[in-house]
Amino acid sequence: MGFLDALFGRRKPARPDLDQLFALPSAAITLETGGGFRPTGLGSVCFAGVEGGAFTRLQEEVRQLLGAAEFSQDSFGYTWVLCRHEPEDTAALVNDLHAVNTYLQDAGFGPQLLCSLVGFRDGQDRPLALVYLYKRGTFYPFAPLPGTGEKRDGALELQTKALLADDLTVEADLGRWFPVWGAPGL
Repeated sequence: MGFLDALFGRRKPARPDLDQLFALPSAAITLETGGGFRPTGLGSVCFAGVEGGAFTRLQEEVRQLLGAAEFSQDSFGYTWVLCRHEPEDTAALVNDLHAVNTYLQDAGFGPQLLCSLVGFRDGQDRPLALVYLYKRGTFYPFAPLPGTGEKRDGALELQTKALLADDLTVEADLGRWFPVWGAPGL
């Protein structure tokens, strides 16, 4: 960081730390005991699209790495890799998400990585996701309101932030809590 950055209050962006994903199993226990949200066994990784033969090779190699992974593309052109495990095996799900992120990063696609998420539901079937922002190295909760189109449960998101403050590095800038409508794994 240079002198002008310090003078104008600019900070160096946080470097991605994929090992932070390994804090999710502990956070899942906190979410269940403190908020009644149980893991769904679904998680996904989102990255900007890769074209042509590189994408075909990427899909095949990720499928070989994980055994079963589902690829899809959203309306914005982003690619999602969905991983499935038994709901009580959050550690295995996190291992798969970490492996996909690491593979993409090591294959030179790190700049295309956007986020990873792990899905949860409570006894009322309300969805909640913990989203890891790759470029920020932070997490945030995303809670869409079921049956309302594209509306969020802001109160639940803030409660979740407070609940997980000791378990995860939660993104302090609420403006970076981007909605991930219809994300696989949610």
